Amino acid sequence: MHAKFPAYTSDDMVRAQYLLLTEGLHINHLRLILGTSMGCMHSFVWGETYPAFVDALMPLACLPVQIAGRNRLWREMIIDGIRNDPAWQGGDYTTEPSEALRNASNILFLASITPLIAQAQLPTRDAADAGLDKHHADDFAHFDANDLLYQVSASRDYDPSAKLGNITANVMWINTADDFINPPELGIAEKMAPRLRYGKFVLLPISEKTHGHGTHTWAAVWKEYLAELLQEK
Repeated sequence: MHAKFPAYTSDDMVRAQYLLLTEGLHINHLRLILGTSMGCMHSFVWGETYPAFVDALMPLACLPVQIAGRNRLWREMIIDGIRNDPAWQGGDYTTEPSEALRNASNILFLASITPLIAQAQLPTRDAADAGLDKHHADDFAHFDANDLLYQVSASRDYDPSAKLGNITANVMWINTADDFINPPELGIAEKMAPRLRYGKFVLLPISEKTHGHGTHTWAAVWKEYLAELLQEK
């Protein structure tokens, strides 16, 4: 269906997950939902929409508010880059629109890497150039322009802030201080966390173990908090 496929949202994705669990796998209760990045956003939606379905939530690397500011800007840049690439052809391309994907790859690389990690892993000009080339090659091997467009666009109406009080599960919410996408200086997490009935927010400080937004995939950094959460209920 290409770009004729229905434009789904975060709520739609969570609903699809719920139907898969309940009607497809016949599961009627979950011990834990652990989500990273977009999955972090989904975990807040899950907790609000199906509060009795899960005992505990562990959102990693997101904020439970409308996508705005710089977070919206880089997403819109990717969306515009795809839609305005002539090779996209309104979504009916037969060959991937390479300039749009290069633009998206560049933006996502900057959004995901931190100054400390970049300097350590790419310490010279040649290393940095080679690192970017490798990043492009890795992304181009699996990118699909329509798929990426739909993923990034799905956050357009995400905003669980008003219903955080509906969440009855225990929540262990973790962000990192070097996350470009969810910068701690905004102070949003500190304002939202008190709205959770049974919630704890943890901001991991910058260290040689953190990896910016991607820290969510380094379980060694946050596994103690998961153990604490699972002991609570």
